[in-house]
Amino acid sequence: MANAENPPEPEAAAKTVAAIDVGSNSLRMAIAEVLPDGRVEVLERFQRAVRLGQDTFRRGRLGGECMRAAVAVLRDFRQSLRLYNVEHVRAVATSAVREAGNADTFLDRIFMATDLQVEVIDTSEESRLTVSAVRQAVGNALEVNRRETLVVDVGGGSTLLTVLHEGEIATAQSLRLGSIRLQEVLSTSQETPQRSAELLRQQIINETAPLKGSLPLKGIDSFVAVGGDARFAGREAGQPSGSADLATVDQPAFDKLVRRCERQSAQELAKRHGLPYAEAETLGPALLVYQILWQKTRADKMIVCNVSIRDGLLLDLARSVTGQEDEVLLKGVIHSAMAVAEKYRIDLDHARNVADLAVGLFDRLQADHGLGARYRLLLRVAGLLHEVGNVVSSRTHHKHSYYLISNSEIFGLNRDEIVIVAHIARYHRRGIPKPSHIEYMALPRKTRVVINKLAALLRVADALARGHLQNTSELRFEREGDELIVYVPGGVDLLLERRAVATKGDLFEDIYGMKVRLEEV
Repeated sequence: MANAENPPEPEAAAKTVAAIDVGSNSLRMAIAEVLPDGRVEVLERFQRAVRLGQDTFRRGRLGGECMRAAVAVLRDFRQSLRLYNVEHVRAVATSAVREAGNADTFLDRIFMATDLQVEVIDTSEESRLTVSAVRQAVGNALEVNRRETLVVDVGGGSTLLTVLHEGEIATAQSLRLGSIRLQEVLSTSQETPQRSAELLRQQIINETAPLKGSLPLKGIDSFVAVGGDARFAGREAGQPSGSADLATVDQPAFDKLVRRCERQSAQELAKRHGLPYAEAETLGPALLVYQILWQKTRADKMIVCNVSIRDGLLLDLARSVTGQEDEVLLKGVIHSAMAVAEKYRIDLDHARNVADLAVGLFDRLQADHGLGARYRLLLRVAGLLHEVGNVVSSRTHHKHSYYLISNSEIFGLNRDEIVIVAHIARYHRRGIPKPSHIEYMALPRKTRVVINKLAALLRVADALARGHLQNTSELRFEREGDELIVYVPGGVDLLLERRAVATKGDLFEDIYGMKVRLEEV
């Protein structure tokens, strides 16, 4: 029983969060409560049809009418956010906005009208969010029962493909095969349903043919379909599973459903199945994409997962407010970074040593830099990739590393994070950041400070990993006054390391106010 001296600790309050998805065919929002234990309970979902993709995929720009309609919908969403007293919001836009030549104008109009900051995410971030939601819904079933899993999400503008190897993210790829994009590219609206299906099928076959050389589809054991059109297939042709979020569909039943839908117009599909016209219009193209991709695998069933990118956003928000991390997806980031490193044929042992040392310094100096776990991950990725520029030129490889990393896709990192990684790698040697460095100075001051802190650690780590120090795991760091002492096992000639530290320690001393000294033990 509590008493006056030991009052009970108050229970942590639930947090209200919201995820907004500005998609090619609709604007959607989910409002949820994050409980103290990290569980997410959805309170309400919203969806309004706005065909942003129709303009972008046809003309390369968002039309005025669509922009006005989208802003009006987001104003309504803002009212619901106030009604629910939402504390944390993340709003994202995908291919229709990403590819629009006037995207910045549209985003500015949204901000002025609603005060919402809409983030345009790239395909790797889309894939990460979707897979996060799938893993939450499926649990351990994929890891236990299957070796190779393909997660397919057919959207209005693109199709996201993510391969899981024994439950771990192996690779991700995006195809310009969205249901709306296909209709706009082929102009099928005036064709009969049968003729439209023939044209769509041939286009999808042509677009997916190059996958043979880039994705191991023949080895796929499990096929997971995500998206509203997949959920329709689950309802119409699937069998319920033990989870409300999952259904399984046999291939004969799915093929029969596709044949039936091919013979019907959008109006007929909407009337027969009680669908909004906007959803019925995208149904045929999306089902054909799923069918053709499924046929390229050896999976005997399609698992339909009743999740979306918004569920992934809600999980991210939940982890943010509770301070949790998704360890599996963090491994996916490292796996993707290693794939880039292998592509450019760098010394992987040296890269791992530098990354481990940099992270060790990060942990030891936590109180000095005050950066969170996400920046720790970015530093590790920069350590793994800092020498990729050697494939172009060893003399100025730090500059080439910046360029190659900036133009790479790393699963699980958004575009801003990849830019930070590229800058950290850029400054691992030679000159430190200067006002004359245009790309660096174009970044916000807060981002430049982060880069300086992390690049300083990477420079020291790279210096320590040179010369005769092969087993860097035995190094120990201690801070004494204005010095960081690195204790090294005895019997090693440290001349090269001391020279390297003297050369590269300038930024570290500027940022942290400490000199680095090596001592044998």
